[in-house]
Amino acid sequence: MSEMLLKISKVKAIKAKASIVYLVNSTADLKNSNLSKDELDFVTKQFKAENKSAIINKSSGTIVVEKKADKKEEYLNLEDARKHAFCTSNALNCVKETAVSLVNLTGSLAYALAYIEGFALSNYQFLKYFEDAEKRAYTLKNLYVLDEKITSKELDELVSVVNYVYEARTLVNEPLSYLTAEELSKEIKRISKKAGFTLKVLNKKEIEKLGMGGLLAVNLGTPNPPTFNIMEWKPAKAVNKQPIVLVGKGVVYDTGGLSLKPTKGSMDSMKADMGGAAAVIGAMASISENKLPIHVVGLVPATENRPDGMAYTPGDVIKMMSGLRVEVLNTDAEGRMILADALHYAKRYKPELVIDLATLTGAAAVAIGAQGIVAMGTAAESEFDSITKSGYEVFERIAKFPFWDDYSELLKSDIADMKNIGGREAGAITAGKFLERFTDYPYIHLDIAGPAFLDYPSSYRLKGGSGVGVRLLYNFIKGKVER
Repeated sequence: MSEMLLKISKVKAIKAKASIVYLVNSTADLKNSNLSKDELDFVTKQFKAENKSAIINKSSGTIVVEKKADKKEEYLNLEDARKHAFCTSNALNCVKETAVSLVNLTGSLAYALAYIEGFALSNYQFLKYFEDAEKRAYTLKNLYVLDEKITSKELDELVSVVNYVYEARTLVNEPLSYLTAEELSKEIKRISKKAGFTLKVLNKKEIEKLGMGGLLAVNLGTPNPPTFNIMEWKPAKAVNKQPIVLVGKGVVYDTGGLSLKPTKGSMDSMKADMGGAAAVIGAMASISENKLPIHVVGLVPATENRPDGMAYTPGDVIKMMSGLRVEVLNTDAEGRMILADALHYAKRYKPELVIDLATLTGAAAVAIGAQGIVAMGTAAESEFDSITKSGYEVFERIAKFPFWDDYSELLKSDIADMKNIGGREAGAITAGKFLERFTDYPYIHLDIAGPAFLDYPSSYRLKGGSGVGVRLLYNFIKGKVER
């Protein structure tokens, strides 16, 4: 369980025995604060030196004054707020503070909410396997918000979404020794009970009955059975007649199969190969807990990819659920095999839009790094505009790749309907074109291979599982409700 331990609440006055963070446009905003002349002079000096933060250590607690960014693009100001919140959260935890009052004097509601979001996202820890977890745990337990413009509903919504980013991060951080496909289904069940969406889990026999050849092929090399998880949030007064379907790649560990990965820098983080599944689970939970009036379905095919004597091999031809036959030339291109069956399954919903998220290709990570998400697909340009806008708002930016038909030529097979890889060139795009063959609806493919698992700390995204995709999908879906 990854319940957020930091309690965020709206208050009308600065709490005694709590540190204070002031968000300001300039020192002038502090005229009615309790800061002394010397303290105000110190803040002014820091701002003149182009420092955005001024920290005053007092016996009664730490005081931090944060100067609001004033960049041309508003989304950069909001990201600046999140990053400043990370630094402040870190500093306060280092000095063992337990509570902080946040006073917003900027007049900007969006800036304050972004700051609170960054503060909350920064307070995540994964301590399950430490003997001295209690000693390592952050001390901050309460964030008191003083801002008349912020409603309790807005704070509750923010806390809800951050909680499910926490859940997604923890799922990604969990090792295979705990998180098998069946255990992932149990975790989804736990989350579904808390958040309010329905869940149906298909076992191996049911998957076989459906003829999900891709999922079953990838699963051949492991002693642990696969699962296929069907989540649904269908409120009585949904704004959409046809559902939006979210599909997440759930490879709980990927060795590459018989096309074995090199260990160093490649296989050691492959517990994170279910980052797409984690994002879909977190998004479904956020949508349902906040009761967005929109019909959404989440599909997560889950398995490991291992290289034992029963494993599928390069050269095999696999019959997929759709009936298409795929020549497997690389067993490490397994994510597209399980997603293909899920995308075909999605057809039965006659969806208005399908979005899949997957740590699908190293090519995507090489192309744009951890700074963004590679996107492509057949959906209307308006859908790409909307998800790109959401990407800027939550700073999980979208880089749209071309999706020309020419790329499909690279997937032609001499002995089957198609190959599962297209060669070194345009690897991220040919992976998307492979998946496209299993769709007949408006479709967006998001390759999150770069930002899903971070080898080095990256501000409030931290190190390890980032939870990327949860906030993006929630913002995008909520936007559909509001339009």
